[in-house]
Amino acid sequence: MAEVAPAPADVAPAPTKPKAAKVKTKPQKRVSKPGTGGESVSARIVKAVAASNQRTGLSLAALKKMLAAGGYDVDKNRARIKIAIKKLLENGTLVHTKGTGASGSFKLSKKWTQLADHRCFQTGRKTDYD
Repeated sequence: MAEVAPAPADVAPAPTKPKAAKVKTKPQKRVSKPGTGGESVSARIVKAVAASNQRTGLSLAALKKMLAAGGYDVDKNRARIKIAIKKLLENGTLVHTKGTGASGSFKLSKKWTQLADHRCFQTGRKTDYD
């Protein structure tokens, strides 16, 4: 077998670029979309119930129709509507006239009815929720 001559020492290997140090970046914070805010669901529900003149209150189906007419996406936010109604019942803003939980009919409690009337009186309009 033939011997292979070793590579001459004069020839330097081709220069290689040093590896760039990896810089760890912090994950970017999510930024909320501008213009998607507006009123909370609870505020919209209170306004809708206050605007209804029905003696027995406003049913859940009618409430959803009013919210949809106001530009709120009811199908996408079903759970939010139910949670908001339950919270409003819990803190005494709404009162059940029929049903249990987040179903049935609702109207404003006496305390909130008086507050709404007082606000309408101050503004001079028939209702503050048009």
